[in-house]
Amino acid sequence: MISVAGRPSADRRVLFRPDSRRLRSGFVPLLLLILTAGTSPVGGPPSGEAEDPPRVILFIADGTGIAHWTAGMLADPAMALWRFPVVGLVDTRNVEDRVTDSAASATAYATGVLTFNRSIGMGPDSVALETVMERAARRGMATGLVATSSIVHATPASFAAHVTDRGEYEEIAAQMAASPVNVLLGGGRAYFDPDLREDGENHLAPLGHDRRRVTSAAELESVASSNVTGLAGLFAESAMPAADARRSPTLAEMTTAALAVLDRDPDGFLLVVEASQIDWLAHDNQPFARVAAEVLDCDAAVKVALDYADRHPDALVILVADHETGGTSVLPDGDGWRLGYTSGGHTADLVPMFAAGAEAISFSGLRRVDEVGRIIAARVIPDGPAATD
Repeated sequence: MISVAGRPSADRRVLFRPDSRRLRSGFVPLLLLILTAGTSPVGGPPSGEAEDPPRVILFIADGTGIAHWTAGMLADPAMALWRFPVVGLVDTRNVEDRVTDSAASATAYATGVLTFNRSIGMGPDSVALETVMERAARRGMATGLVATSSIVHATPASFAAHVTDRGEYEEIAAQMAASPVNVLLGGGRAYFDPDLREDGENHLAPLGHDRRRVTSAAELESVASSNVTGLAGLFAESAMPAADARRSPTLAEMTTAALAVLDRDPDGFLLVVEASQIDWLAHDNQPFARVAAEVLDCDAAVKVALDYADRHPDALVILVADHETGGTSVLPDGDGWRLGYTSGGHTADLVPMFAAGAEAISFSGLRRVDEVGRIIAARVIPDGPAATD
C-alpha cells in the first residue's frame, strides 16, 4: 500500500466494513437468465489444456438502473443486451453511506474494498490501494480506459489514480499520464494541456511517451489498424458531447480501437469502458428519447465487446452500473413512453449486472459491489493474491 495523507475516518458512520458479513446464499441467484442459445462457455479449459491469457472487458454504465435499460430496449428491441446469458444484482452501498457516489463505487470495483464517497483508489483509512488495473499492468498485461466523460472523472480515475477527493482533476491527470495504462480514450484534454491547466504543467508530453496520440476519429481508426501498442486520445477539453450530438468518435468506435490495440498483447488485457452520461441525463430528469439515445450508445459499444468475445471464447465481458440515478421508472405516454423520476440524485436501488464469456456464471446472484471487484480481480489475476477481504 502507498501511504497518502487524507481525511480521518474514525468519526464516519460505518454501514458496511470490508470484512463485514457476506450476503448469505439464501438470497439466491435471483436473475440467472439463459436468454439465448449458443453462448460462449462459462467454464475454464478442459484439464490438461493450457489456459489462454485473461481478456476482460468491464463496462460501467454510470447511473444506469433497470428503468434506463428498459428505455433503451423499448427504443430498440434488438439491443445487444439480450445476448448476455447471465444476470445478477449489485448492492452499491459503501462503507459509510447508504447512497454511493461514482468514486466510492468504482473504487470498490477496482480494488475489492468498500470506501467512502469521493475517494479515488483509496481505502476507508485513506491509504491508497493497488487497483486491479495496476496489478494487471505489473503482471505484464495490457490495460485500457475509455469514457465519454473526461478521462479523469471519478469512474475511470478510480482504476488508475489515488486521491482522497475526486475533484482533484489535475492531480489525477498527472498520475494517469505517468501510469502504465496503455490506452486512454475520452475527454479531458484541459487537465493535461499546459495551456489549459491552472498550474501550467505539461502532462500531454508524458501522455504520449509510450502511447500514440490521436486527435480525431480518422486518426483513431488508422492507428487502431497499425501495430501500435499504446494509444491516447482526448477528444474534448472536458466531457465529450452527449450521444444525440456526439458524431465521432462514438463510444463504440473508441471501444473498437482500444480492443484492436490491447489484443496485440500476448499476456492478455483488462479494458474498462464507462458510458458516463446516462447518469448526467438522469440527474437532470431528461426525457425518454435523450436517455434512450445514451443507453443505445452504450449498447453499441457492448455489441463490439460481445462480438469480440464470440471470436475469443476465453474473453469475459461484464456490464454493471456504479449506482442508480433518478429513482427512474418507465411509464406509458399515449402511444409512446416517458420516464418518471423521484429524484435528481443517486438512489440506493440495486443495479443490474450482466456477464458473458469465460466464467460469466461467477457474476450471477446478488452481490455487494466490493465482492464484484474481488471476482473481477480473480479473473484478471487468477494466480495472484486475493484482493483484501
